Amino acid sequence: MTERRFFLNLKNHVMKKLLVLVLFCSISINLLSQTFVIKPAIGINVADFSKDPAGGTVTGKLGWQIGGSIAFGKKFYVEPGVFYGGQSTKYSSSNATYDTTFGLNGIRIPVAIGYNFMGIKKGILNIRVFVGGSANILTSVSDGNKSDYTSPTWGVFTGLGVDIFMFFIDLKYEWSLTNVQNEVSQFDLGKSRTFYVNFGFRIPI
Repeated sequence: MTERRFFLNLKNHVMKKLLVLVLFCSISINLLSQTFVIKPAIGINVADFSKDPAGGTVTGKLGWQIGGSIAFGKKFYVEPGVFYGGQSTKYSSSNATYDTTFGLNGIRIPVAIGYNFMGIKKGILNIRVFVGGSANILTSVSDGNKSDYTSPTWGVFTGLGVDIFMFFIDLKYEWSLTNVQNEVSQFDLGKSRTFYVNFGFRIPI
């Protein structure tokens, strides 16, 4: 019985190792069969907020971002990215005695899941739709104390992309899930809502 149990345990151990090896090989083959596209990009953004602070109003101004992403997949794809950029907002007091523009700069890490309507084969035009989530890490502020703002903030987004030859344009709208500020006793902006436009190149690998 002891010898039989030994060989049975050995068999189970070998089978587990083989299953792990087969799973690893399957994942590796699947990854190698995917198409990777590197997408460096620059863009602009306009941010709005869910609340106007007491005693005034806020208006979104033109912001910017630069970075890139990597899309992998065929009809369906996953696209993580990293961008550095800034958002600009104008504050106007209710009695028109005080106006100022403040900026928030930081690193944005989006991850999108999308669908290529026309695939990724060589062609003139492709249209994509996508959804995803992002983390935004604040690095600096142009007015006030950085510690008064929430970092990281989290958001969800949806968008539309168009590929033309080696170029692409992405239109994206993002809703923040967290308040912009930690300290809201005197100045409460609520949650951000941001429209992004990115222009860039597609570099298939």
